[in-house]
Amino acid sequence: MENLWILLGAVAGMAVLLVLWYVWTANNLVAKRNRVKQCRSSICVVLKQRNDLLPNLVAAVKSYMGHESEVLVRIAELRSRMSAAASEGEQIKAGGELSSLLARLNVSVEDYPELKADGQFHRLQANIEEMELQLQAVRRTYNAAVTDYNNAIEMFPSSVVARRQHHRQEELIEIAEEERRNVDVAALFGK
Repeated sequence: MENLWILLGAVAGMAVLLVLWYVWTANNLVAKRNRVKQCRSSICVVLKQRNDLLPNLVAAVKSYMGHESEVLVRIAELRSRMSAAASEGEQIKAGGELSSLLARLNVSVEDYPELKADGQFHRLQANIEEMELQLQAVRRTYNAAVTDYNNAIEMFPSSVVARRQHHRQEELIEIAEEERRNVDVAALFGK
């Protein structure tokens, strides 16, 4: 009889440990998923800040370059597309394209010495460069959070809890193909 009580106590103890592990794992997965959402939101906040600066930058550049610049038109189009984007994913994708265009704009500015000397342009350019650096940092943080979350929902034994709680993998931010290519510096300087 005494062995039966010991066996029942051991089984009850194991059940309590299993329930505690399940609750801890479920809470841990929720925390990781919320971290991914927070990082995604941070990307959108930095994109919004950068987009608020863009009209000032475009106005300063237009005063020197004229209205014919294809880069300026494309920046305006992307900015309006980002404002109208329904999902955070669309905003993030358009933000990546916009980063690429801003780099091209900086190269175009080299042909306008008056613009390069303009103090307002320098302040705007510095602010946007700072936003770009923040955006890169937040993207790296987001990708790290997504990798951590995806690993937690794929690895055993937490994958059992993740499946029961309907956790789904998140997508990493990928760099567009044209941004991964080597830069032809000679072409940038028209040589």
